[in-house]
Amino acid sequence: MSFIKTTEQTSNYDHLEKMSINELLTNINKEDKTVPDAVQKSIPQIEALVSQIVQKLKDGGRLFYIGAGTSGRLGVVDASECPPTFGVSYDLVLGLIAGGDAAIRKAVEFAEDSINLGWQDLQEYHVSEKDVVIGIAASGTTPYVISALQYCNNNNIITGCITCNEGSPLANTAQFPIVTVVGPEFVTGSSRMKAGTAQKLILNMISTATMIQLGRVKGNKMVDMQLSNNKLVDRGTRMIMEELNIEREEAATLLEKHGSVRNAIHNYGA
Repeated sequence: MSFIKTTEQTSNYDHLEKMSINELLTNINKEDKTVPDAVQKSIPQIEALVSQIVQKLKDGGRLFYIGAGTSGRLGVVDASECPPTFGVSYDLVLGLIAGGDAAIRKAVEFAEDSINLGWQDLQEYHVSEKDVVIGIAASGTTPYVISALQYCNNNNIITGCITCNEGSPLANTAQFPIVTVVGPEFVTGSSRMKAGTAQKLILNMISTATMIQLGRVKGNKMVDMQLSNNKLVDRGTRMIMEELNIEREEAATLLEKHGSVRNAIHNYGA
């Protein structure tokens, strides 16, 4: 099958500059509504990859996201949210972006075109066969990402990917590819839109399902979340009140004493 970049195909809409604000917003929203259905078709692929991640992390490994541009930023965001949400260490889920942290805010020219930089970035973290590396690239053609996964494959490191083009070089390189075809973008080629939304949804699914499997959620509550602001302290207090059927003052005291919702519940009455 020949490789066609659907993310680069011409938009289903034209003369965008002639549309009213309402028409623009309505049509963007119309396109966005198709994304969850596309992601749903990828659930078997996502499940296969998450199963690998859970096993590796249970055995002491780590999860790496690696990407460039919007894809890299999305990986960094998901990785950075795991410690505060689930109470895991900052080196359990790591997001790497072509051009380094500076590229999170401002594009670094041609960084994504390097065929060596991705592997070099991973080596700084002493990546090994205990880990899982997921390449993220809407196009599926980013050299920085593809070459990094090729090096990983050659070093017995499990690889996955998130891409939006079927039959792409990235999908063919990853051992556990996730391919979610969202079709042409509202603005032709602007893969930060539907493709970016699909990637964000998939990353949510990967990290959340993994953390639940690792026991980082009790019932439906983030019992290991970091109490890093007043909002989260209040949320934690309410969780304890609900779980133990006690008053706010007692719950707040327990939370302050034990430092986490999980510990407060576990040690109640001890």
